[in-house]
Amino acid sequence: MAERPYVLLSCAVSIDGYLDDAADGRLPLSNDEDFDRVDAVRATCDAILVGANTIRRDNPRLLVRSPERRERRISEGRSSSPLKVSVTGRGALKPDAAFFTSGDDSKVVYTSGRAYGEVVANLGRVAEVVAAGDPISLARVLDDLAGRGVRRLMVEGGSAMHTQFLALGLADELHLVIAPFFVGDSAAPRFVTDGRFPNDSGNRASLLENRTIGDCVLLRYGLSDRATS
Repeated sequence: MAERPYVLLSCAVSIDGYLDDAADGRLPLSNDEDFDRVDAVRATCDAILVGANTIRRDNPRLLVRSPERRERRISEGRSSSPLKVSVTGRGALKPDAAFFTSGDDSKVVYTSGRAYGEVVANLGRVAEVVAAGDPISLARVLDDLAGRGVRRLMVEGGSAMHTQFLALGLADELHLVIAPFFVGDSAAPRFVTDGRFPNDSGNRASLLENRTIGDCVLLRYGLSDRATS
């Protein structure tokens, strides 16, 4: 069996740890310089994963934006952008979401065995649908991605996905960007929800890098012994 992908979690949060506010529309947390950094990281990955709620709320395209980076990937025999991946327990996604309609890259949606037929009926024309257990097993998702040749997976949200990967000890690295303001609204989504995390006070994450990016700060943590400096 192929080694499971190296899993890199990436997100930007407010000083008080929120991914967004509770208003309609997306709250800008980063800046242009950091958007370009994220694009460079995307270009090094084989797949990008987001949860279904992120697709519904943010309608992301998840493409490599830089023409030079896309061309470099193509010259290396890869698709212009990484494989796009999502996880949904009930398949309540619109087939015309930008996740499915943008780019020429492949899309894979993992769901439960229980919801498989419904998800295929809804999304089978725009993505490959794969049953990954009841309930969905992220370990099975990673095994399947490894079988597809995915060696490096970038997880870009949302809160439920970050929480599950971290609590299950399936994340190797975390890129956490801190924006210079507060949200202060408990109705808004946090970076993670409650959980028992392997990287607790007795098993601290390794700080691999910290640097300013405009008015934001990047903290890059190693979460497993596979993390690279």
